[in-house]
Amino acid sequence: MEDDWSRFFEPYEQAVNELKLKLRALRAQFKKAGNRSPIEYVTGRVKPKASILEKMNRRRIKEARLEQDMEDIAGIRIMCQFVEDIYRVVELLRKRQDMQVVEERDYIKVRKDSGYRSYHLVVLYPVQLIDEQKMIKVEIQIRTLAMNFWATIEHSLNYKYQGDIPPEIAQRLQKSAEIAFALDQEMSSIREEVNEAQHLFENKEKHLK
Repeated sequence: MEDDWSRFFEPYEQAVNELKLKLRALRAQFKKAGNRSPIEYVTGRVKPKASILEKMNRRRIKEARLEQDMEDIAGIRIMCQFVEDIYRVVELLRKRQDMQVVEERDYIKVRKDSGYRSYHLVVLYPVQLIDEQKMIKVEIQIRTLAMNFWATIEHSLNYKYQGDIPPEIAQRLQKSAEIAFALDQEMSSIREEVNEAQHLFENKEKHLK
């Protein structure tokens, strides 16, 4: 059975590794061209077997439908400095020829009740195996650093309380989510000044090397 899981994970691992490499290369291309990249950094993971089994049970996903019905087995996360960068990245991904966007969920304009904000894309990404090409579903989450900090805390609390966060803590989480988003909006209001300062700093660093 473990061999079956190992074979199952292989194309997902390949998809995550290839997409991380490509998206980091995209960031480098902006830098080499002397432009500020909308991508701050990229991470990725394949959902562990235990998490897959738990979600299959919770959402009553049949094994035969696993690849079709579970969209986040392969996951990529793109962090941005500004909210505006998120939508720039979304446009860049829509235009790419090496993946097909099949679903979009904007949790920034319409946040979740918990306070969660992020932009989610589900893409079909072709992985070339030894004797065939396999289309892999990959969930791409795009968020600011502030959104990511909040989401990481919420994820930890959900794990601690097994998805049933006490009302008082949930209320404080919602409040902190609004504070984090207010920070994003404030930073957007001085975006040009921040970009110029970062550009000057990067040029200074180059001259010191």
